[in-house]
Amino acid sequence: MITFYQRSAFFTLVWVFMVVAQGLAQEFTIGAQIRPRGEFRNGFKTLTDEDRDAAFFIEQRSRIFAGFRTDKFRVKMNVQDIRVWGAVDQVFKSDPSLFNVYEAWGEYFFTSKFSLRLGRMPLDYDNARFLGDLDWAAQGRSHDLALFIYEDDTAQWKLHAGTAFNQAAGPPEPIRLANTVYTGVNNYKAMQFAWFQKRFSRTDLSLLFQNDGRQVTAEQDTTVAFRQTYAAIANHKVGKMTLGGEFYYQGGRNAVDNEISAFLASAYITFKTNLTPLTLGMDHVSGTSLTDTKDNSFAPLYGTNHKFYGLMDYFYVGNFHGQAATASGLNDIFVKTNWKLNDKANLVGHLHYFSSPVDLYDPSDNGQEIEKYLGTEVDLVLVWRPADGFTVNLGYSQMFAGSSMEAIKATPGDHTALNNWAWFMVNFAPAVFRQDFSKN
Repeated sequence: MITFYQRSAFFTLVWVFMVVAQGLAQEFTIGAQIRPRGEFRNGFKTLTDEDRDAAFFIEQRSRIFAGFRTDKFRVKMNVQDIRVWGAVDQVFKSDPSLFNVYEAWGEYFFTSKFSLRLGRMPLDYDNARFLGDLDWAAQGRSHDLALFIYEDDTAQWKLHAGTAFNQAAGPPEPIRLANTVYTGVNNYKAMQFAWFQKRFSRTDLSLLFQNDGRQVTAEQDTTVAFRQTYAAIANHKVGKMTLGGEFYYQGGRNAVDNEISAFLASAYITFKTNLTPLTLGMDHVSGTSLTDTKDNSFAPLYGTNHKFYGLMDYFYVGNFHGQAATASGLNDIFVKTNWKLNDKANLVGHLHYFSSPVDLYDPSDNGQEIEKYLGTEVDLVLVWRPADGFTVNLGYSQMFAGSSMEAIKATPGDHTALNNWAWFMVNFAPAVFRQDFSKN
């Protein structure tokens, strides 16, 4: 647990870093974010029932970041404090909130197009379906890795390749004298990925490969199971319409060393109407039935899943759904729109129809087969921007669950209950201050 004095020392160090940067850098930047969010949860992530009281809390993210850049390298530091209002006394000696380094990386430019970035950083590619920075969550997501970057703006293509090897911290120095068994952390032990994107006049195409190595949980040695993910993502504009599609395939072995054969397919069309643009689409995420011998459940491992499968986070957001410890997958037919109310406000609306791609069974009725329909979710979000760098969001979502939702959720609940979620979020994110010292 980080004490008040440790925090003070850390912020002092960051301040010194900023001052020194001004003397060394050709360009210096600094920025901050304050983002409190209040949530009323009454059937969020899982079904509620009449015996369960609703939850309400306010969580806040506070970030400060700074960076500097020269002709040959740049550095960025981004520290954050994540806390629930009221989690500590007004006068306290210990603090259970999260205080950590969200970003800390340096990047060296071999040429104007080719660079190497090292350290802790977010990964956010394409629509964040598989690799996303998880910005919705207060803490976000970041990785420790080496990232090679080649970007040619003239030819309109990019190639990124990253590699990581993770190890538990262990005791104080000397930390490691033998073995590399990686336990106690829900993370890959080793990871490599490559991402390629090419932009054409009316088409964007991306290709992704990721190799994810997990410590085999049943072994006490250094055995690692590797899962491979292959993906293609494309968008094409036809007149006033945009057509999009994604396909992901996963093979290899999971963390309990079972064979994997899984996929995700998505297609959508966006077109303009006289009132508002509309997006119609469907996601199919493969799952594992009770009779399957392989792991057929696709895992969107590091995606920002909150933006895809309903804002109430019933699926794939740190939240299991399935039977007998196997994820049952998901079919999601959706309609999305975004009404522009005026120059400072818009209303986002989503409608999801959820069903299971595999057969489901009732464990309380001798394993009788049950319907695949899981539920319908309605999401509404009002976005208001009264000033530059200041945004207010108000959201309401409701899940009209089917009876089969009870069979796939680990926490018991009542599908006939009023399962809803309401929230508000205020985001203070002033414009980044930038000083170009090369002109002084």
